[in-house]
Amino acid sequence: MTTGVPTSTAPRRRSPARTFLPLAVAAWLVLEIWLLGLVAGAAGGLAVAALIAGGMVLGAVVIKRAGRRAFKNLTDTFQQAQQGARPAPQQPGQGNGLTMLAGLFLMMPGLISDAAGLVLLLPPVRAWIGRRAAASLERKMAAASAGTFGDAFQQARIHRPDGKVVQGEVVREDRPQPGPDTAYRPPLAP
Repeated sequence: MTTGVPTSTAPRRRSPARTFLPLAVAAWLVLEIWLLGLVAGAAGGLAVAALIAGGMVLGAVVIKRAGRRAFKNLTDTFQQAQQGARPAPQQPGQGNGLTMLAGLFLMMPGLISDAAGLVLLLPPVRAWIGRRAAASLERKMAAASAGTFGDAFQQARIHRPDGKVVQGEVVREDRPQPGPDTAYRPPLAP
């Protein structure tokens, strides 16, 4: 069965994120451990333990405050919606997600993650990152919705065991067709 569509048996190329993210995480962990050892050698193990404990406590406080603020915003939005008023849209970087991320960075043991969490607590940095994330999300959403609904069915593909990709479409039958065997059939069990 040929469809006239050229198929490629070459393996798919890995995205750079899938290639470099594990390497970046490993390098970050090694750097964190090296830096903690360096500080422990200069100031002592008790000072490093106090820094880690202080970071965890500060991170927990930041996450708790951001969570309370998020819950308050949610209840205010629901109350405005019940009263018939339209809630005001939030500006990028004004939410609590980046504040919670900063708290998470502070709770992670390590000095680099603590520094990243403290920098992320600064309102201008949070606003800048929020604007960049919103713009990136808008670009990706615009690229994803470039086609029509019919194009999505044209792009449906069946992957065969031999690696070939066959162009196809999904046909969904909601009602059983009248015929001799319209008796109830239970669904197939895995």
